[in-house]
Amino acid sequence: MSTFYITTPIYYVNDAPHIGHAYTTVVADAFARWHRLLGDDTMMLTGTDEHGLKIQRAAEENGVSPQEQVDSTSVLFREAAALMNIANDDFIRTTEPRHHAAVQELMQRIYDNGYIYSDTYEGLYCVGCEAYYTEDELNDGNCRIHDRPAEQMVEENYFFKLSAFADQLLEYFEQTNGVVKPDGYRNEVLGLLKQELRDVSISRSSLSWGIPVPWDDKHVFYVWYDALINYATAAGFGADDAAFEKWWPNVTHIIGKDIIRFHCVFWPAMLLAAGITDLPKYYVHGWLLIGGEKMSKSKLNSVTPKQLIEGDGDQGFAAFGVDGFRYHFLRDPPFGPDSDFSYEQMITRYNSDLANQFGNLVQRVITVTGKKCGDVSPAPSADSPLAAVASEAYEATAAAWERAQPPIAFDATWRLIRETNEYLAANEPWKMDEGADVDRVMGDALEAIRIVTILASPAIPEAAQRTWERIGMDGNVHDQRLPEAAGWGGYPGGVALASGDPLFPRLKG
Repeated sequence: MSTFYITTPIYYVNDAPHIGHAYTTVVADAFARWHRLLGDDTMMLTGTDEHGLKIQRAAEENGVSPQEQVDSTSVLFREAAALMNIANDDFIRTTEPRHHAAVQELMQRIYDNGYIYSDTYEGLYCVGCEAYYTEDELNDGNCRIHDRPAEQMVEENYFFKLSAFADQLLEYFEQTNGVVKPDGYRNEVLGLLKQELRDVSISRSSLSWGIPVPWDDKHVFYVWYDALINYATAAGFGADDAAFEKWWPNVTHIIGKDIIRFHCVFWPAMLLAAGITDLPKYYVHGWLLIGGEKMSKSKLNSVTPKQLIEGDGDQGFAAFGVDGFRYHFLRDPPFGPDSDFSYEQMITRYNSDLANQFGNLVQRVITVTGKKCGDVSPAPSADSPLAAVASEAYEATAAAWERAQPPIAFDATWRLIRETNEYLAANEPWKMDEGADVDRVMGDALEAIRIVTILASPAIPEAAQRTWERIGMDGNVHDQRLPEAAGWGGYPGGVALASGDPLFPRLKG
């Protein structure tokens, strides 16, 4: 059994959750569910980032304390995770005592190892990014991400000797197989590392809302360095050595392309400076756009998970349900490049893949089996033409997950659904008399559904469990273990089937 630790970025609580946040979280959850199916000892982490200048200013504008501000907004991300059926093992907040202790411990180690020094910083700062930039990193003085002017900052700071780790990082990203997926983003990391690495500011003396620097209480840590350490906190850093030794060598961060520099340059350098030589791996995705623009509160172009899961009549959104919502974001946006959110495409995908193909297959097979095979479901035939299709579908699905390509994985799984529907259309069991021939066809179809249900469960966990029960299988579909569970012949036959309402009622566009 392997160990797999996957993290989302922790989400900054100056805004409510939108489908950009949801996309990253659902993808991370699906990876965790897939690895649990493989039998891996798996942990998934998500959470909220709660310090920094944006929070302090928002609290002042709202007439509340920063802690009250983050308490009211962090809960929105917990609620969104529950709404999306995210099976995270931990939810971390950077205002928790365990995180304060871990940040101070790790940064103290870096300081003691001689990689932190004091100096005066003068430069440009984007409050939206909570990041410092040079003139050449801006667009006519504006942040390229938030399209607003950077602010001039002058203050005494502590600096981290990032420049000391250029060669070690370059070697790691050049020589470690699969360290960044898709590989195109690895090339972007290498490009950053081949530039001159400047030492970076890690503290603020003009800000009080943050974690105090342990060797100088007039400073707090700059929010990005505090935030990055959350991944180590949750793995037990500084508190549970055995847990940290178990999880940390097996960590994978899912991140958006806009935070590559912090995660793939600053963060591994900090780990090395603290004496931690096991460095993360990364799955990197592009932006989920609306009308060609990145979602943001300031542009008022955000769509929330709740609007799509439960429906929003005012906006004309249908209720996709949690599984319909999850399936779209795992199946349609390609993992890696930017992609535009399309409500029309979401409707099309839901009706095609979930209502017409998967849902209709389950409904039809249970109905025909009940009419033609009596009260006892038939077992599959060992020499079914669907057996080879199922084997190929599993191999292609597993290979796509290994390449960090959920859309390709689910396309491979759906091939077995399509082939099973064609198998039924070719044999027309609804026209057959009761007997061995119809038993063979329906047993094969039930076995195909059993395998599809397991492979599709990372995307549609609720519908998968309902299907599992409808075809008479005991227990929980999420407790199945691959690859054995995907082997042809696992459907026992001789069990009672259960009909029910359509798994995915068709939606109107």
